Amino acid sequence: MDKKILYIDMDGVLVDLEKEFDKFFTNHPHLKDRYKDNPDHIPGIFRNAPPLENAIEAVNKLYDSDKYDMYIATAAPWGNPMSSMDKRFWIEDHFGSMFHKKMFVTHRKDLLIGHYLIDDRTKNGAGDFMGEHLHFGWNWEDKKWNKFHSWDTILDYLL
Repeated sequence: MDKKILYIDMDGVLVDLEKEFDKFFTNHPHLKDRYKDNPDHIPGIFRNAPPLENAIEAVNKLYDSDKYDMYIATAAPWGNPMSSMDKRFWIEDHFGSMFHKKMFVTHRKDLLIGHYLIDDRTKNGAGDFMGEHLHFGWNWEDKKWNKFHSWDTILDYLL
């Protein structure tokens, strides 16, 4: 049986970056003006952000199902060049070797070839992904829940 290819975004899908932004600004109120428009440019912000609720467990279930060839597909802010490294360490910290050499850092997710992309946004090519875009989580732009609002809905659909 050929496995289907599944890409998983990080921020807003695996990583609760909003919680990390809030924590940073609470601990460093003097830097709020500097980073308020681009909090993703804060040095080190991606390194130790907490996982989104149920994300680690859900990815482990998908992996254990042996139905998918799984990859990370994430964009890294151009104004924060160390973020790519921080994101890689985050993946290793939470998944060990599961995604060893299976991580794409790209602003063109539409160029990825596969069956599914779990992503909370349509930016960086996610909305034009050639396979099925599983629109995940909270939509910050439209202030509403996307079709797949939780990891349980993703698991129900994919398993």
